Amino acid sequence: MPVTIETLQHRMDAAVAALDFEEAGRCRDMISAMRGGATAAEAEAASCAGLQRQAPGAMGLGTSQQRVTPPAGWRAPPKPDPMTAGRSKRSRHRTEGD
Repeated sequence: MPVTIETLQHRMDAAVAALDFEEAGRCRDMISAMRGGATAAEAEAASCAGLQRQAPGAMGLGTSQQRVTPPAGWRAPPKPDPMTAGRSKRSRHRTEGD
């Protein structure tokens, strides 16, 4: 029996009735992929586990942007000393000589 959007819809409805929300989510993702142009085999092989859906109530610019996590062991560089920022030796000599 070939997998179609209608059969996936029935599987999703049955999974929701059985309170199997993980299976319902997989069916929903496959339906979405097939509506986007993927074949049934491509939709079944695709893994949507790494995707993060937008949280309810999080609306506005930049809320659906990916969040980059730094690699393991990465440390931020030290911040510059605010007392020396924007000052060079040349500008110091001019102020001292005047």
